[in-house]
Amino acid sequence: MSKSESLQKNNVDFLIIGSGIIGTALSIEIKKKYPQRSVLLIDKEKQTAYHSSGRNSGVLHAGFYYTADSLKALLCRQGNEILTDYCLTMKLRINQCGKLVVAKNESELEGLNTLSKRAQVNGVTLHEITEKEALELEPRVKTHQRALYSPKTSVIDPKEVLNHLLEQAQKMGVLFQADTAFIKNLGQQKVLTSKQEITAGYIINCAGLYADQIAKQYGFCKDMTIIPFKGIYLYSDQNPTVSPLKRHIYPVPNLNNPFLGVHHTITVDGKSKIGPTAIPAFWREQYSGLSRFNAKELVEISTQELKLFLNSNFNFRELALTEFKKYYKPNLVHEAQSMAKEVHLNDYKHWGKPGIRAQLFDLKKQALVMDFCYQGDSHSFHVLNAVSPAFTCSIPFARLMLEKIEQHLSSPMNSSPTADTETKAGDLIHGI
Repeated sequence: MSKSESLQKNNVDFLIIGSGIIGTALSIEIKKKYPQRSVLLIDKEKQTAYHSSGRNSGVLHAGFYYTADSLKALLCRQGNEILTDYCLTMKLRINQCGKLVVAKNESELEGLNTLSKRAQVNGVTLHEITEKEALELEPRVKTHQRALYSPKTSVIDPKEVLNHLLEQAQKMGVLFQADTAFIKNLGQQKVLTSKQEITAGYIINCAGLYADQIAKQYGFCKDMTIIPFKGIYLYSDQNPTVSPLKRHIYPVPNLNNPFLGVHHTITVDGKSKIGPTAIPAFWREQYSGLSRFNAKELVEISTQELKLFLNSNFNFRELALTEFKKYYKPNLVHEAQSMAKEVHLNDYKHWGKPGIRAQLFDLKKQALVMDFCYQGDSHSFHVLNAVSPAFTCSIPFARLMLEKIEQHLSSPMNSSPTADTETKAGDLIHGI
């Protein structure tokens, strides 16, 4: 069946919902391995890279934050190497600036030790350096006694990279259809979209903020839901008499939650920004004001967040109050001042474009899902928690997802869905 015939008959071998970095990378991996199979990639937006994949910081993480038994640890180092090489080969913009992780006081030195140990276990290059050496790398840095230096942390333009990957996918024969929203699972491998009814041999859900809702239509994600967190950076209009920052500067994070704290990020063109916030949003696409307001989501999400606030599960109350304070510029700048010299409130005037993290929440455990998470069977597959560092991990992550899909397709039909939830890095992964 030709590509045009396949689309005309609304009948495809693989239907991928969501053209973010994971959906696009997965379409490429499927087409590479099965060039004769038809792959249709759909997205509800008219423009590409509208959501998280086009709104993230662009930092290519090195992979030293994560415990060794996590998929994040396994895939991040590989993903960093692959995307760095991809950008250099394809002549896409990349700023290989490196990252400093600093301690504010004596009590945070143990946090540096923990990160250093994780780097060793994960096979990630990370240097323990003195305060003097940190100042040589970044004259404006502030740290207590010592710091960590990650030479392989860099930054790219995420929108540029995603659009380039999407172009490559289409050149390989992947069919892309924008302005096409998933509406409903019709059963019998049929999907109703805003444009047409599609019959697909296999359905892959990479829908980000709505991945859990789509998964529930296929019998998955029963005990989990997505809680959206809004992240926004404050950009510097640095006085030209002050030397620009050369490196990312990050604090020692609280490793009990998935957020890395306020940090200084260098952009691909050498500008500086501070943030991000991690503010609980009240509906899934609450980017600004009442844009994309959804009353049903407001009730559902606010109710869930109120329960968490009152019960203070995983210190949600403290997290929410702390993050809301960052919306006040002086508070955000004050946090940034502890990590770098010559940081002045008057130099930080412009908020960047908000992004929203599709953070999965386990209703039974009443806890945030910390690792990547996916579920699937012989009919459909659902990527449920592709949060940071998912952009960095995207290509090896897509290869892992394809392997899992192949395992389902080679197994007998199941009468009820079976889940691959919070799969650990000990799984065999080939071809990465």
